[in-house]
Order: sequence, then C-alpha cells, then structure tokens
Amino acid sequence: MNAQNPKKLLENAQLIHSSEAVEAAISRLSKEITETLSDKSPIVICVMGGGIVFAGQLLTQLSFPLEVDYVHASRYQNNTVGKTLTWQSLPKLDLTNRTVLLLDDILDEGITLLAIREKCLELGAKLVLSAVLVEKKLTHIKPIAAEFVGLEVPDRYVFGYGMDAYGWWRNLSAIYALA
Repeated sequence: MNAQNPKKLLENAQLIHSSEAVEAAISRLSKEITETLSDKSPIVICVMGGGIVFAGQLLTQLSFPLEVDYVHASRYQNNTVGKTLTWQSLPKLDLTNRTVLLLDDILDEGITLLAIREKCLELGAKLVLSAVLVEKKLTHIKPIAAEFVGLEVPDRYVFGYGMDAYGWWRNLSAIYALA
C-alpha cells in the first residue's frame, strides 16, 4: 500500500464501524463512566495523539467534576507496526492519591496502555482505569484489559476517529481497515 497517497488508502479501505456506530458507542461509554466515576473527581488523561478525537467527544458528555491532562507515548510513529515505546510527555498534574481515567483510541497489543498505567501508578495514582474507543480482537491474551470499551474491531490495521494509517486520516468520523 502506498503510504504517500492518502486518498488511495481510503478508497481501498473497508468500513468497519460507521459514524453512527461510533457516536452510539461513545454515548454508551459516557453513561458507563459516569456511573463508575461521578463521585471520584478523577483526573482524565488523554493518550496522545490517537486518543484526542475520542477524548474530545467523550469529555463533553461527562457531567461530573474532573481534571484533564495528557500523556504522549507511542510505539508506532506513523508506521503500521509498533516498535519501542517512546515517551514524549508525562502528565503534568499531581496524580498522588487520585483516581485516573486513561482515554485512548485503541487497545491493540496492550503494551503502550500497560506502560502508561504503570507510569501513573508510579506517579502516585491510587486507581487507574482505562477507556478505549476500540479493542482489537486478538487470539492471545493481552497484558491489560480496559474497563470501558466502545467497539471491537477485527485483527486488522484500523484507522479513523483518532487512529491513523501512515500518519493520515485521524480526522475520519468512522473506522476503516486497510485493504
């Protein structure tokens, strides 16, 4: 697949979840998260850059006190295969004795989300939960499970709604898989 031709990427992609399905999943997640965290005044941490679209939509549906921060750790660097975890930014807020909710676009292998969870605990968080827009169905057990999952996707490279294909198409309102 030609990473330099983003229009061709999308033309050849397969729709996995429509915009409506994504919106419905986020609405459901907001209710589940509110039931669990509305009395906790959590710090909600967006995992950049993929989590930004999901976090932006979800946060507007959470009607309880919370603080927002972000972390930037990546294994992909605009590739379709994960490599070594690179830390670009740690949370700025004091996590000591706080409940933290991590928001990320996808739970794939779980390596990045686990490392971020462990870093938050190391920084003093008393409880770290995670919400992901999508979880990839794999045949093996992952090292971490998300407490809140919006949608499942097949074991293919997916993009849209914060997830990219070679750096492109994070801005799509639906989720696609590479051909």
